[in-house]
Amino acid sequence: MSIRHSLLAILDQGDCYGYQLRVEFERRTGGSRTLNVGQVYATLDRLERDGFVTKRAASATGHVYYAITNAGCIEALKWFTAASTSADLDDLATKLALAQSLPQVDAASMVRTQRESAVVARDAARAEPPSPDLSRQLVIDAKVEAAEAQLRWLDRVAVLLLDSQPFGLDAAPPRRGRPLRTGGNS
Repeated sequence: MSIRHSLLAILDQGDCYGYQLRVEFERRTGGSRTLNVGQVYATLDRLERDGFVTKRAASATGHVYYAITNAGCIEALKWFTAASTSADLDDLATKLALAQSLPQVDAASMVRTQRESAVVARDAARAEPPSPDLSRQLVIDAKVEAAEAQLRWLDRVAVLLLDSQPFGLDAAPPRRGRPLRTGGNS
């Protein structure tokens, strides 16, 4: 699962600060993945270095907001339109969970693209000749079964997406920590 692309996709909804991105990521992935806020800020620093986000001035509450650049929008879109190459179905599930929550992403198209990729993988594995080597045959069989399982799951996702509704950023950014001191002795 690409944390960098996930953060870019959320920032495409509007400017956010690090902790807000963490909360939005967890909300949009059904809480299936958690992020360390330090990981979020480290990723934001790399995204800024690479020209995908810009850092804004601190707000009155002391939060530093980040905004996506045009290059960042293009990078996020490329990630969503490419089939997942990870063999980990959890990564794909998280990517699709995030996608269906974003109004600018066509999650149904992502399912079709991923389905085409799974069909190619399954057919390639099926085309391998049976092997007298049990170890090799086990690997071939696992590839076929994994692709078929992914296809069954993607069919289910396609049906679930018919009733899904994307959503924007939480109107009230999460509050974290102590409020800023406004003067006086504490």
